[in-house]
Amino acid sequence: MLTKEQFLKPLAQLRGQAVVVTSMGVTRPWGKDSSSELDFASADSAMGHTADLALGIALAQPQRKVICLNGDGSMLMTLGTLATVIGARATNLVLFVVQNETYEITGNQPIPGAGQIDFPGLARGAGFRRVYYFEDADVFEKQLPEVLSGEGPVFVAVRVEPGTEGPIARSEREQSRYLRVSIAESAHGLRTALMS
Repeated sequence: MLTKEQFLKPLAQLRGQAVVVTSMGVTRPWGKDSSSELDFASADSAMGHTADLALGIALAQPQRKVICLNGDGSMLMTLGTLATVIGARATNLVLFVVQNETYEITGNQPIPGAGQIDFPGLARGAGFRRVYYFEDADVFEKQLPEVLSGEGPVFVAVRVEPGTEGPIARSEREQSRYLRVSIAESAHGLRTALMS
């Protein structure tokens, strides 16, 4: 099982000019490793729709890699998105599911079927051809360049230790730049960055 740092730090180093859409328990930790204008926190939007948002960005920006850091609980809420990604042929999308088995920012309640859900199996069943699963930090770091290169869509499940992140405040109390502004301001900033 990876720590969040073991998961996020190598990803931040290799993301290049990809858009990164974060959700729930990885939103604050991602902001410690990245301060790009191409980061978007979807943590305080409708739970479960981060992958849908990332797919929309990927379709609107086909020349740019889009990385979605989705929670396992959020993925369970919109499993149909897996089939939609395949149907849309989003070849520039890399969809990570962060498996911590809990709804972390609302109090670490267990997700339905915790420990029993085969996320890679669900992705394969939906039609993903490039599917990865990681629970070892060294293997993850070694294979990450392969994961991020080539044609997608790519599905990656990563087993990560549960944390203690609470709800996002969207204020100056947040350390991460992308959490100090409203979600609307953040969306406008991302749009500006994508157009430049």
